[in-house]
Amino acid sequence: MFVLEDKNFVIGIVSDIHGNYPALRQVIQKLRMQGCTDIYCLGDTAGYYSMINECIDLLRRERIVSLKGNHDSYLLGDAFCPRSQSVNDCIDYQRQVITQSNFEWLKGLSPVLTTKSFHAVHGGLNNPLDEYIVDFDFESPAVQQCAVKIFLSGHTHVQKMQERDDVIYCNPGSVGQPRDHDWRAAYAILNQATITLHRTEYNVNETAEAMKNAGFSSYYYGNLFYGYKIGEHLA
Repeated sequence: MFVLEDKNFVIGIVSDIHGNYPALRQVIQKLRMQGCTDIYCLGDTAGYYSMINECIDLLRRERIVSLKGNHDSYLLGDAFCPRSQSVNDCIDYQRQVITQSNFEWLKGLSPVLTTKSFHAVHGGLNNPLDEYIVDFDFESPAVQQCAVKIFLSGHTHVQKMQERDDVIYCNPGSVGQPRDHDWRAAYAILNQATITLHRTEYNVNETAEAMKNAGFSSYYYGNLFYGYKIGEHLA
């Protein structure tokens, strides 16, 4: 865990980029246009799509503070994905092409981030890498013990906002692979104690072409045109 001092600026929140550089590029452009001076990534820069180096290069160039997600952990060799062979196929590809500098950058990421305003993880409060939060547990001891009133996580690829009393939970959704049947890249903006959810169109064809050139069939990227998880668009 590490702590950053907030600057009372407008803050962009992104998550689950998954190697989808065209989506990330568009989201960052929109966040800058919307006045965000700081941007935080809730993890999973790695996984699924082929442009891992382009994504990390952009995050580093824009000085975006990033967390480690479960796909980032897979790429680092900590484990294989127990749920999906397609995930492991994509991770195997990224492991072959990632630069040493970007690999070291991933290794240096923390799974937890706390600022003066919010507490953030990729997954959940009990398992920051691989816990899915469908409905936020406002009564959790971990929540009660935190001094902050805003909690952020990703991992589900579905935008969500919940509020109880003065406590707010937000999942910004996925930049690189939305799964709520809306294909547009998802993100959130934190302005003081107010959070808003946003979507933006991006060039899906560019991502699909990059995957095709990397040797992947449309099974791995056809879902992006529909906002589904891999394989769901074929059901």
